[in-house]
Amino acid sequence: MKIRDAKVFVCSPGRNFVTLKLYADEGISGLGDCTLNGRELAVASYLTDHVIPCVIGRDPFQTEDIWQYLYRGAYWRKGPVTMSAIAAVDMALWDIKGKSLNTPLYNLLGGKSRTGVMVYGHANGRDIEETGDEVGKYIEQGYLAVRAQSGVPGLPTTYGVSDDKMFYEPAAKGLPPENVWSTEKYLMQVPKLFKALRAKYGDEIHLLHDSHHRLTPIEAARLGKELEAYHLFWLEDPTPAELQEGFRLIRRHTTTPLAVGEVFNTIFDCQQLIEEQLIDYIRTTVVHAGGISHLRKIASLAEMYQVRTGSHGATDLSPVCMAAALHFDLSVHNFGIQEYMRHTPETDQVFPHAYSFENGFMHPGEAPGLGVDIDESLAAKYPYERAYLPVNRRQDGTMHSW
Repeated sequence: MKIRDAKVFVCSPGRNFVTLKLYADEGISGLGDCTLNGRELAVASYLTDHVIPCVIGRDPFQTEDIWQYLYRGAYWRKGPVTMSAIAAVDMALWDIKGKSLNTPLYNLLGGKSRTGVMVYGHANGRDIEETGDEVGKYIEQGYLAVRAQSGVPGLPTTYGVSDDKMFYEPAAKGLPPENVWSTEKYLMQVPKLFKALRAKYGDEIHLLHDSHHRLTPIEAARLGKELEAYHLFWLEDPTPAELQEGFRLIRRHTTTPLAVGEVFNTIFDCQQLIEEQLIDYIRTTVVHAGGISHLRKIASLAEMYQVRTGSHGATDLSPVCMAAALHFDLSVHNFGIQEYMRHTPETDQVFPHAYSFENGFMHPGEAPGLGVDIDESLAAKYPYERAYLPVNRRQDGTMHSW
């Protein structure tokens, strides 16, 4: 079997997605997600101009060799653009392999390690009361775990809080919006939020929170310590992880579980965090961390140190990536939880899929390969629209870290 052709689709059914389709012999094709929020066209060009010519004529069953060829064969390695492009090829190759063998992808990854994949939803509100109401709506839908984010008094906007609830989209059309940030106000608000949620809903529901990399290590340590009484499932992205040893300070001060990694591209980004057991959950994604092949290596390293997976699953990852994540989640032993932000009906129509949600768990389905398709004619009706995630400035105007 050989790869005969490839196409890159850029469409915007509610938000932008970049999708690779590889065509092999016998009429079999495979899909890969390569969406990089705010830099979509860079990945599309990287694939079209540099990667696709290198994979035409290759055997799609040689998944590992092709991955190593694309990673090691480029002098300039790593980075989100490169790794998203490699991930798209990798996903498409696994999809072709599953379809060729007429079996769901998880069977090629070792089979099921569990019967379902526990997921968490996103509840957000302008204040604590509204956030509490939104958490209740997710509980009513059967979710066992909910991430809770609240607006901060005195700040006009807060990233993670939106008027859109079930189909929350973090990117905005046009140029990047600028949010105003105050760490002091935020640190006063969050413990109050989770005190109210535990009082309202008790101890059964898993509660999560995301700090979006906006704290210093000592600020994160303070927050983690103050949240211990409310036993969060995890505190996500408490501080930027470029300085991995910064998590040592947080770890010395709190037992609140820590999660990080959605912006990581390779195993080297999280090696120290895992080997020193500075985190409890690694959040690397299929699309931004080089595909299923590389994510399995990260999971294997994490398993040695009792670190679990908790892959990113926001709306900027297409249903192709969600399906790949679910097959991965179902197969690895050290799975923890999967983020699940529901796509809009328009997105689901462009990407019909076999995966499903029921009673707090998801399952990738029994379709061969990934179990996702793309309606090319419908996708063409949704052209690309420039959009970016917001940037943060402190109240004095200083650019603030994610």
